[in-house]
Amino acid sequence: MAQREERGREPAPGLVRDLTRYRRRPHGAERTAYVGMAVFLGSWAMLFVALFFAYAFLRARAPSWPPLDAPPLPRLLPGLNTLVIAASSAAVVRATRSQELRRPRGVTAALAAAVVLGAIFLLVQGVVWSGLWRQGLVPAGGPYPSVFYAFTAFHALHVVVGLAALAWLAVRARAGGESLRTDVRLWGWYWHFVGVVWGVLYLTVYLA
Repeated sequence: MAQREERGREPAPGLVRDLTRYRRRPHGAERTAYVGMAVFLGSWAMLFVALFFAYAFLRARAPSWPPLDAPPLPRLLPGLNTLVIAASSAAVVRATRSQELRRPRGVTAALAAAVVLGAIFLLVQGVVWSGLWRQGLVPAGGPYPSVFYAFTAFHALHVVVGLAALAWLAVRARAGGESLRTDVRLWGWYWHFVGVVWGVLYLTVYLA
């Protein structure tokens, strides 16, 4: 009986202890920061929803969509970009978990991977723009190209902001000496939001 009680007091295995720490609830300023980011992302989500409604309105009123003289939008490269940005979100999730487990090397490596993947996303997007431009699809060519470039450029701008933040977090994580728990989580939310918007954009603009 005594041995059984002693066994019950044994410390939790490493994995269980790690998961317990990972699920630690935010307190005080952390909770306030999370609410602030949620409001911020909610406002941007409403803006993107408005843009999607405007896109649907223009599309519904157009006699043909895309216009008959417009080059077709590529699907392969944007589809590849969907996988790339999904992989970058997975890297951010890994960075968040490594931060919770206080593994700065893991945080730095995961954030660096997310930054590289985000840069690849922008590079591929640039290739798509360049190819369409050479085929005559320019922003001044009417509602269809102007909406396309405005939509994709606005999203790319958000990607640039996220990349800058993730790169800065990677530098700070490599330097060590400070807790990045809240920062990594908040910018992780932002990066996942950018990825979700791209997924909807890919389905509605490139595939539909």
